[in-house]
Amino acid sequence: MDIFSDPVLLARVQFALTAAYHFFFVPLTIGLGLILAINETKYYRSRNEKDAAASRFWVKIFTATFVIGVATGITMEFSFGTNWADYSRFVGDIFGAPLAAEALLAFFLESVFLGILLFGRKTVSPKFYLVSAWLVWFGSCLSALWILIANSWMQTPAGAELAADGSKAVITDFLGAALNPSLMARYSHVVVALLIMGAFAAMAVSAWYLIKGRHADFAMKTMRIGAVVGIVTSCVMIFTAHASAVVVAEEQPTKLAMMEGMYDDEVPPLYLFGWVDEESQQVITPFSIPGGTSFLATGTWDTEYQGLNSLAETEQYGALDPETAPVNFVFQTYHIMVAMYGLIMITAILAIVFTYRKGGRIKNMKWLQRLVLISPVFPVIAIQTGWFTAELGRQPWVVYPSATGPEGVALATGDAASASVSAPELLITMALFFLVYVFLIFAWARVMGRFIKEGPVVAPAEADDAASDEAKRKDAVPGFAPVDDPAVAAKGGE
Repeated sequence: MDIFSDPVLLARVQFALTAAYHFFFVPLTIGLGLILAINETKYYRSRNEKDAAASRFWVKIFTATFVIGVATGITMEFSFGTNWADYSRFVGDIFGAPLAAEALLAFFLESVFLGILLFGRKTVSPKFYLVSAWLVWFGSCLSALWILIANSWMQTPAGAELAADGSKAVITDFLGAALNPSLMARYSHVVVALLIMGAFAAMAVSAWYLIKGRHADFAMKTMRIGAVVGIVTSCVMIFTAHASAVVVAEEQPTKLAMMEGMYDDEVPPLYLFGWVDEESQQVITPFSIPGGTSFLATGTWDTEYQGLNSLAETEQYGALDPETAPVNFVFQTYHIMVAMYGLIMITAILAIVFTYRKGGRIKNMKWLQRLVLISPVFPVIAIQTGWFTAELGRQPWVVYPSATGPEGVALATGDAASASVSAPELLITMALFFLVYVFLIFAWARVMGRFIKEGPVVAPAEADDAASDEAKRKDAVPGFAPVDDPAVAAKGGE
């Protein structure tokens, strides 16, 4: 089969699988980082030992996920120098700065203050510990920013020019490259999606405790936090998704055409679902809203967009072959992402309503508890299909010739792969990655299962300290005496 003998295709498959695997842990890390910071803030204000136990619980969950995320991200860094050596030579002048900044400014910030969360609760002040919790989350968001700067530049190049010999892109304006046309829309869209993932994961843990009848107080507190974060971020997602779609419409016309299955120039309708018959070059669906996509992109119902066939005839997009483009795949991933958002919004609304209504009716609603328990699947699928849409939608380019990009700054995927890496080598590494990643996911799941089963327990030492503090507090109350006080004993004898 061609798939087993084509090094470029195998390199793409390998990178897609490793990136998808890695990006399962990244959303949990960034999303749960906010949940952790909120819980530590609650403890800082209340000084309640139950809140301290909740904060420690989320520190453990966050750390286990963070470690796996770091380990699985390293393989992608190495693949730039092996499978994608020609790509690295082309973008090296651009990518060096953001990737170095991600390591030096974001990863170290996140790692240092995570160390304080793990080992510094009794050695630093409560305020500094609280700040550390928020800096861990900020560091994870900053890390995502630098990675998105690099990835967004691949989607919409800016601040660069093609070298005289045509061998690479040369940076001419760092801020222009960093603040490329798609950065802010894509970064806000991604981060909001990750926060939704964290909120739903926290609610799922709470639902599991409610179903099992354990840690009811912690479960309801976490459910409230998750429900608030979930509904707020789900509503914000409407605006970030719209902004991201507008950028695609303006900068990446071939991607928009694949997302909507457009082969010919037309006013694109809005499809809820369908199937792209790539042979007849038409969308098969029982329902569509005429001009709906046009309205979402421009606010008008009659804006015409170019289809794949006419785009392929232009000089800028001449490398596109409509007959081999993954149109149906991009169409399906895009519409699955939208469908998952619908389930996300429904779940978020149900969670916020029944968590705060009449003292938390969700405590007695088994069907809603079970829905919330499986609800993290919705953002996971939405995030993964969103990434597939973004990455496959720009094919056949790895550096996309966007509408406002510098002239000549584009790179076809076939020209980006290393010619020195063979198909057998890629197959062997994919098999090894599979074995290692299966081991890692089972190890992570086992550790997470143990943490969740144990729950947010109050440490014995802290329980003793709490009892001592309570006794001291009562001793300080006028008219109160300990039961072993001689005067009390004498009165008891009377």
